[in-house]
Amino acid sequence: MTATIQPVILCGGAGTRLWPESRGTRAKQFLPLTSSTSLFQQTVARVPAGETFASPIILCGDAHVPFVREQMGQAEASLLVEPMPRSTAAAIALAVARSDADTLLLAMPSDHVIADVPAFHAAIAQGARLAQQDWLVTFGITPDRPDTGFGYIAGGAPLDDAGFAVSRFIEKPPLAEAEAMLAAGTYSWNAGIFLFRAGRMRDAMLTHCRAIFEAADRAVAAGMHDGDAFYADAIAFEKAPSDSIDYAVMEKDDRVAVVPVQMGWSDLGSWQTVHTLAADKDANGNVAVGDVFLHESRGNLVRAPGKRVSLIGMEDVAVIVDGDDILVMPLARSQDVRAAAKARD
Repeated sequence: MTATIQPVILCGGAGTRLWPESRGTRAKQFLPLTSSTSLFQQTVARVPAGETFASPIILCGDAHVPFVREQMGQAEASLLVEPMPRSTAAAIALAVARSDADTLLLAMPSDHVIADVPAFHAAIAQGARLAQQDWLVTFGITPDRPDTGFGYIAGGAPLDDAGFAVSRFIEKPPLAEAEAMLAAGTYSWNAGIFLFRAGRMRDAMLTHCRAIFEAADRAVAAGMHDGDAFYADAIAFEKAPSDSIDYAVMEKDDRVAVVPVQMGWSDLGSWQTVHTLAADKDANGNVAVGDVFLHESRGNLVRAPGKRVSLIGMEDVAVIVDGDDILVMPLARSQDVRAAAKARD
């Protein structure tokens, strides 16, 4: 790489797909779901400050500032605090507004799993070459199954062995279309990771979503520092329309590139996925956290710190205990957890 890359770690939001552990300010990214460290800490560790990466910018809401500071420990970082959620376009616009035009920004979620970090770094190096040529770069995950839960990216013309021009973005498809795209071999899952020159994204936003960028720009101009954190102005930022960076910019711009990569990626979007990715399964495929007794039981996920849980003759179920909330369900019904979250929180 010929330039230091500025990581921008998107740390807002909570979500309900991993209820009851993930909710409110105790969001999924701050939980130790696949190892002893949180997803956020794993994300920070993937972009260590040095020759390749600058110290990260952590973009988060005010309620998450204490979690970020605690989990960063002594590591150096800058906090960029959004006053209220306005989705990823406005969040990224804040980082763009605070950056020099030639800075390469790597915007990425804080709650994903990437098992093959060298493959991730190699893809970033390829993307940096394209970003310096003023491509807006996204990273596509090489699919290994016809999953209907992800958006897809169609790759077009090759770009200097570094990636492909994006021909189109596809919303979450029906199964038949997902199977056809898997067979075609030129489609990737949209991982929501982006690399671009700040000035190029600024121009793209002024073209495609001017109201979002101008609100973020004013929020930065009227913002204030508090130690290691910069707080964007709430009155200005509130006027930003809420839209994702995909809809607001990437799907509209005519110079978008995709770098396909196989890097052991997962958005860890369900308790079933947490079970699948767990490295500490017993001989019967059970994953247990807490004081758990398992008898003639297979393929279960039990997370009950501080509680005593016994399973007898159970297969492929999740038991998640958090305070007074207890979730019990077949792992195959993990996508239905939102119903319980809505009823209970």
